[in-house]
Amino acid sequence: MQEKKAETGNKNAKKTNLLDHSSIKHILDESVSEIIKSRGYVEDVRMSNVRLVIGTIIIVIALVAQFYKKKFPENREFLIGCILIIYTKEKNAILFTYPPAGSVTSTGLVVSSKMPRFSDLYTLTIASADPKSISSRKPVELTKSVTQWFTKDGVLVEGLFWKDVEALINDYAAEPKKKK
Repeated sequence: MQEKKAETGNKNAKKTNLLDHSSIKHILDESVSEIIKSRGYVEDVRMSNVRLVIGTIIIVIALVAQFYKKKFPENREFLIGCILIIYTKEKNAILFTYPPAGSVTSTGLVVSSKMPRFSDLYTLTIASADPKSISSRKPVELTKSVTQWFTKDGVLVEGLFWKDVEALINDYAAEPKKKK
């Protein structure tokens, strides 16, 4: 009976190859999205939709360019513009949100992460979706070694990770101290 409980508990565990950098980052990013959504934030998919539309346009242009008689597409300015929009707006963002229902703030969150190649340090940043808004807050950041959240078998210890991410959300949501 105990073996069955342990077996079903492992089925829901998030496991990764600890030698695969992108797999580790993907599992952590996915978990961050779950945590943020569980706190009442609703995902804002507008940026993802814009990226899909731009990608579709680029694919159509590439297909036309492939069979067009000229050698290089004369739409390179458009392609460069699309790349710049994605680079400047999206950056390392993994999640855009609306403000939670019933919240006094009028701005959602931009949650971004980075994990340099050949490094075990994962950096998670929470910032305002509209930094110029009067209700925006100062961005908060957490940098920690991923070895703190994974077992030697590559299983994510979700309780520890959730605790760290929720503490970061609470730091962001905390009332700013008034200056005297």
